[in-house]
Amino acid sequence: MLNRILVGVLTLQAGLAPLVAQSTQPAHAQVKTLKVTILSTMLADEGIGEWGFAALVESDGHRILVDTGARPETVLSNARELKVDLSDVKEVILTHNHDDHVGGLMTLRREFMKKNPDALSIAHVGKGIFYSRVEPDGKEGNPMLAIRSEYEATGGKFIEHDKPAELFPGAWLSGPVPRTYPERNWSVKGKVKTPDGLVEDNIPEDQSLVLNTAKGLVMITGCGHAGVINILTFAEKEFPDTPVYAIVGGLHLFPATDQQIDWTSDKLKGFGLSYLVGAHCTGINSVYQIRQRLGLPRQSAVVGAVGATFVLGEGIHPGKLAQ
Repeated sequence: MLNRILVGVLTLQAGLAPLVAQSTQPAHAQVKTLKVTILSTMLADEGIGEWGFAALVESDGHRILVDTGARPETVLSNARELKVDLSDVKEVILTHNHDDHVGGLMTLRREFMKKNPDALSIAHVGKGIFYSRVEPDGKEGNPMLAIRSEYEATGGKFIEHDKPAELFPGAWLSGPVPRTYPERNWSVKGKVKTPDGLVEDNIPEDQSLVLNTAKGLVMITGCGHAGVINILTFAEKEFPDTPVYAIVGGLHLFPATDQQIDWTSDKLKGFGLSYLVGAHCTGINSVYQIRQRLGLPRQSAVVGAVGATFVLGEGIHPGKLAQ
């Protein structure tokens, strides 16, 4: 009799084990506060506009810069005019190698390390950012090769990611993104020298920052060369059944056809997108076309401008021209 009772208890425990394991699996951390401020893009009613991108991300006491603009002085000048102090920002994400995203790195590092030696001393980059891109005239086309030695000479450190990484609780860096769909969101026509040989340069290192909030995912992109739908599809594997609340940054849709934009819009609708701040290379008409296709109100999908912000719980503060 006792043996039967013991067998029954063990069977019951075995049956409950998967349920217990499932219930104790840790949920993804969520950020409680989030503010994204654009410091470089084309449109500006404060500061200087340029073909480039940079944004400051502030969340739960963490501050991290995404990209550094094109011209050496743009982000420094805009930050001063907007009264944004970058001297206590230790980490920067460089989304890819193009000079309109890395051009301000050395100016910012040298300026702010005068006040704080740790300012912008850590740069997160995707694997492939240091691959050689030789141009038809024989010159090196990747500015990151020269910047690397300059940056490291100041005590700066590059952290190269070949897979996703959590930078702080609730903040997920994608690393290089698998190209599930043939979005081909890039304009360069050169080659890149990889360990597997010389191949088409599809900007393999392109990466984005994704923040998990109670309202859904907020994604910060530089150009989105990997393709916005590819990036979100990749993020969905990490955050299943989580809507995409907002996208801030460049999506490289300015040269896209109406059919491409409609396809992208329909996919974005499937992700549940609520807010879009389409900056840099997204394209003005592309923003409006996506807004119309998704049926978003005017205040929820705008062209990004210098000084514009996205604040969790408030929405978009677009500035004067983009409102």
